[in-house]
Amino acid sequence: MADPAADVTGLLKAWTGGDEAALVALTEQVYAELHRIAHRHMRAERKPDTLQTTALVNEAYLRLTNAAAVDWRDRAQFFAVAAQMMRRILVDAARARDADKRGAGVVHVMLDEAALVPETPDPTLLALDDALTAFAQVAPRQAKVVELRYFGGLGEDEVAALLEVSPRTVRRDWDLAKAWLLRELRGEI
Repeated sequence: MADPAADVTGLLKAWTGGDEAALVALTEQVYAELHRIAHRHMRAERKPDTLQTTALVNEAYLRLTNAAAVDWRDRAQFFAVAAQMMRRILVDAARARDADKRGAGVVHVMLDEAALVPETPDPTLLALDDALTAFAQVAPRQAKVVELRYFGGLGEDEVAALLEVSPRTVRRDWDLAKAWLLRELRGEI
C-alpha cells in the first residue's frame, strides 16, 4: 500500500513542475482531508451546514490552485497553507459581517462567498485571530503550532516535521500557546 503522504508530496512536486494531470490526482487525494478541516472550522460558526463547509473548501482550494508558483515541499506544508487560507477566509468574512453590522458600508460579496457567511459575526473567531496575531509577535513558532494544529488539523508529528522540531517541543509549544491565548481571551493579560 502506498504512503498517502508520499503520494501527496509527489503530486505536489509534479504539479509544480507543470503536470496538470497531477493536479487532478492531487484533488482526489486531498479533498476529503480539506473537507474535514473545513468542517472543524464550520462547527465553530454560528450556523454550520454542509453547503458552508463545501464553500469554504472550494474557496480555499481555488486559492491553493492559484498558488501554483509555491515550491511545495510536502503534504504537511500543503495542509498548513490550506489551514492558513481557511483561517483568513473565515476571519475576513467575520470582519466583513462585523463592519456591515456597524453600518460601515455595503460589503459586496461574490456569490460563492455568500454561501459561507453566517448572518452574525463570530466574536470568538475574531478575538482568537486578534489574540493569535498578537501572540505571533512574541512567540512566532508557538503561534504557528496553534495555526497548524487548530486551523490545520495537523497532528503533533506532522507539525514537528513541518517546523523541524521534536514532537515534545510541539507539545510544550501547544501547552504554552493554549495558556497564553486563554488568558488573552479572558482579558487577563
